[in-house]
Amino acid sequence: MLKLIKLEWKKNNIGKYMRNAVILAAVLCLFMFSLAYLGIANDPDTGIPDAAPGNNTISAPIELFTSMSFLVFTNVMHASFIVSAYKNKTMNLMFSYPIKRQKIFVSQMLAVWIFNFAALILTKLLLYGCILLGSHFMVSSFPLDFDMTSLGFYIQLIVKSVVIVTMSFIALFIGMAMKSSKATIISSFLLIVLTQANIGDLTMADHAVFPVILTLISLVFAFFSISGVETKDLM
Repeated sequence: MLKLIKLEWKKNNIGKYMRNAVILAAVLCLFMFSLAYLGIANDPDTGIPDAAPGNNTISAPIELFTSMSFLVFTNVMHASFIVSAYKNKTMNLMFSYPIKRQKIFVSQMLAVWIFNFAALILTKLLLYGCILLGSHFMVSSFPLDFDMTSLGFYIQLIVKSVVIVTMSFIALFIGMAMKSSKATIISSFLLIVLTQANIGDLTMADHAVFPVILTLISLVFAFFSISGVETKDLM
């Protein structure tokens, strides 16, 4: 399986995605630093941060913007690695190997999942680290509500990252069903609206049980995507 995953990375030029992930992380870091220390979120009249309910601490916008960015990024990779491979008939070559189709398909999914999980973790650490470093020299507009010396911080960071990257399987299933790379990417935006948007003071992101349910649903969609590969005709 590891050889197949490495083959997927090599075949799809993973260096390009590494470069894009680094650029994305740098942009997010600059934006969050500006949000915290340069007052870009402050109300011009009061000088107080104008934040949506539940986003009045620094960890909330960090989690929000990294989650949105990497959910889309993950599904762009799903569209390229998997959906486009079906549309362009390059899966014909892969399925000609003496390997079960399901194993090939799982390796493609894992190639995307592992890369984005690692990229999301590193990006969050970069953002939190930059904000923490800046706090030694400047005063943040948002209270710093995280402790990078705490084990709980890293457990929560890992769990949230797993949920976001795994959620991409829902969009992948939709893209495969509709035989469209665009549908995969558009579905990721719909998932963002569903999971991150606020309705007044209500947001699904505030409910502790919601990530568990969402992860289980995502795994069900992943199972459905994998189960039909052996008999499904190429697009």
